[in-house]
Amino acid sequence: MANRDSILLETVRAHRERLLAAFLFGELDERRPAGDNVKRLIGSAVLAAVATSSKVCATRTSPTASRSASSVSTPRRPRPRSPM
Repeated sequence: MANRDSILLETVRAHRERLLAAFLFGELDERRPAGDNVKRLIGSAVLAAVATSSKVCATRTSPTASRSASSVSTPRRPRPRSPM
């Protein structure tokens, strides 16, 4: 008897999980396969890396960057404290 009860409870749990998944994500035909989302993630990461590297290269080679770097003053040494 306990075996039938546990089977029934497990079946009801599985049905509820499936109904919840269908409610949240739509029917199986409408769901997008995981491969599509992985491809988008990888493509986005590659695009971000290319955009970042091109921006860094442009900053390093621009004439304004070299001028601003040469115009930066060196920090002063602190004055020694006078003994009291």
